[in-house]
Amino acid sequence: MNSLVKFTATWGYLGRLPKAPGTWGSLGALPFVLLMMHLGPLTYLTTTFMFTLVALWVCIAYENQAPNHDAEEVVIDEVAGVFITMAWLPMTWQSFVFGFFLFRLLDILKPYPISWIDKKVQGGLGVLADDILAGVFSNIILQVIYNKTSWLGVQLVQ
Repeated sequence: MNSLVKFTATWGYLGRLPKAPGTWGSLGALPFVLLMMHLGPLTYLTTTFMFTLVALWVCIAYENQAPNHDAEEVVIDEVAGVFITMAWLPMTWQSFVFGFFLFRLLDILKPYPISWIDKKVQGGLGVLADDILAGVFSNIILQVIYNKTSWLGVQLVQ
């Protein structure tokens, strides 16, 4: 397998850590989220879109060379999902904590239609699509929380 594809698909080999590779990949996305948030919303969204296209290419390339579908070590899909989760959110520790845990919850539990995509969409697109949808759902939930409520007496909107 191409070493650049493997390095990128595993997000710098975080996906090869022995326990919970998706969680490690998601955590590994957060420093990049912080950096991109400092560059402004338009740059954040543009970078997330371009990254997702690169992630799709990497997932397709990895799937074409791997013996099994959606290998656990591939975590670039989780990174894209975290980038989507954090779009348009305030740059606060609460955003990072709630965004991380909500994305992981939806990615692990895979409620419908995430579960349908996970089962029905094959190849590199299938590897990535369920995480994109988990990121979209996580973002929508967090937008509602941030814009309409406060959480346990802590005002989440600055």
